Amino acid sequence: MSDAPVSLDAEFLADAFAAYARLREQCPVHRAVAPDGAPVWLVTRYAEVRAGLTDPRLSLDRENSRTGYRGFSLPAALDANLLNMDPPEHARLRRILTQAFTASRATPSRSRVQAIADELLDALPAHGSTDLLDSFAAPLPITVICELLGVPERDRADFRDWSDAMLAPDPEKPDLARDAVLSLHQFLIGLLADKRAAPADDLLSALVTAGDEHDRLSEEELTSAAFLVLFAGYENTVSLIGNGVAALLSRPAALAKLRAEPESLPSAVHELLRFEPPPQLAIRRFALWDLEIGGHTIPAGDTVLLSLASANRDTAEFAEPDTLRLDRADNRHLGFGHGPHFCIGASLAQLEVEIGIGTLLRRLPDLALAVPSAELEWRPSFRNRGLRRLPVTF
Repeated sequence: MSDAPVSLDAEFLADAFAAYARLREQCPVHRAVAPDGAPVWLVTRYAEVRAGLTDPRLSLDRENSRTGYRGFSLPAALDANLLNMDPPEHARLRRILTQAFTASRATPSRSRVQAIADELLDALPAHGSTDLLDSFAAPLPITVICELLGVPERDRADFRDWSDAMLAPDPEKPDLARDAVLSLHQFLIGLLADKRAAPADDLLSALVTAGDEHDRLSEEELTSAAFLVLFAGYENTVSLIGNGVAALLSRPAALAKLRAEPESLPSAVHELLRFEPPPQLAIRRFALWDLEIGGHTIPAGDTVLLSLASANRDTAEFAEPDTLRLDRADNRHLGFGHGPHFCIGASLAQLEVEIGIGTLLRRLPDLALAVPSAELEWRPSFRNRGLRRLPVTF
């Protein structure tokens, strides 16, 4: 391991997959510096990342940090969510959320998701150009998740603005992200009060009443759960659709194969998630005591970052990992995580992306990038990989 820590800066992000490949060749664990200057340990190889995702010695509770971890500051009422909890609290909350999330009344049908996708494409002209993120990849998941949760249509534009401000903060306007968090917090408080007063046939109403009489969500847990489902249900899906479409349009052979074999879409979505995962890193973890990962000692309280993106390109697990192979067999990618923190909305995301990309390919036979793929702009984030825009012609 090099004595010099890896800087997770703009230069690293400019070619992150190549940087991860160099790091994997050297060793599985590296000292690194996050963009905010915080010291972290970066785990890059598949075996160690997969093991770390289930390692009980790695805590998600920030109270176990001894290095002054700051992270993304949220109000306490939005912070009591699954991403910050260890067992047994995590298991209890996940059980309640799963109970509500898997209820038939809270699961959108394939036909409804298909109808939303068709409505969005119906609004486009027969031929022309568009930013596909703005016209399709973003409004599809935001409509689905808002309908699922019971967010009134009049409020959905505001929610998208708040989410975008939080996803890609403008360095010249640092107050925008903070104001977006506060606005979303107040909105959720009001929305939950409405659901409590007049329950409807939606997920938020189910969350309000989820659990048995003696084991319901606290107010902070309820608000945090609504925030997590709403935000994560939008953020990751819009980027997965955008990243996936960009990857396909940049590879004519793969695109032609998928058009010719639409029945392979389910496996193709998993390969796209392996190849271009929106979550580059698992949620940060903290060593509960001095422990060893990949032959290196991690001191108690230090922050550990498990790189999903790097693990998904590891030659020890995947043949030709830098090649998009839509028919890849036994694809044990980590794009949805692994273990007790496996994405609770994975099946919903799979459904949306499968229908979204399938509808685009079926209805827009001339779909093509409007700029060379090298000129596509990516959001400057080392945590989540997503496009700023996706200009296409059709």
